[in-house]
Amino acid sequence: MTKILIADDDAHIRELVRLYLADEGFDIIECNDGEEAWQYITNHAVDLIVMDIMMPRLDGWELCRKIREQGNMPILMMTAKGEAEEKIKGFQLGTDDYLTKPFDPIELVLRVKALLKRYRISAAQMIQLGGIVLDRIGFQILFKDKEEVLTIPLKEFELLYKLASYPGQLFTRTSLIQQIWGYEYDGDERTIDVHIKRLRERFDSYESDFKIVTIRGLGYRLEVVQD
Repeated sequence: MTKILIADDDAHIRELVRLYLADEGFDIIECNDGEEAWQYITNHAVDLIVMDIMMPRLDGWELCRKIREQGNMPILMMTAKGEAEEKIKGFQLGTDDYLTKPFDPIELVLRVKALLKRYRISAAQMIQLGGIVLDRIGFQILFKDKEEVLTIPLKEFELLYKLASYPGQLFTRTSLIQQIWGYEYDGDERTIDVHIKRLRERFDSYESDFKIVTIRGLGYRLEVVQD
């Protein structure tokens, strides 16, 4: 059963989230604050976390940062603040989605399901983007409409595969550098821009299938136009 952890110091919010998600068949774990959530995550497997930002002991910002240092668990942030700056900070720290209180519980359920679907796609060894297929086993590109296999530079492939694994998710330049080039990389983050430019040029004839979108001042995300 899919396990979802709810971290919020408001018992009423936790109950609301628990009732709607449990009704969908999810196994729910409740934590009163960020520290309790972190202790649970480090000792138990969790499929997704729904967290508030303003929590005692360990707030949502710091909890998000610690989770991202550990891995790629789906994160949905909830907050009473709707300002753009708050959302930008959350995305920069690595949250996958954002929900502003008060929220529609049905929307919460839909967002949770969308995140789980997105992360399950990321576990596959082959990803289809319209007319092309990314083969992670052979690190090559397959074309559906012709008998042709394309091999591209490894970092270009890894960058495209990472973006395609999480369609619609924003990646900052820093996070892409860390995940693909490694934490020890000391080069310019603008190398990401160069690789993105090459990918766009390489697959410009497939813009009707997918596109890599620049989010000014933040980073990039891949959008699937048609499956």
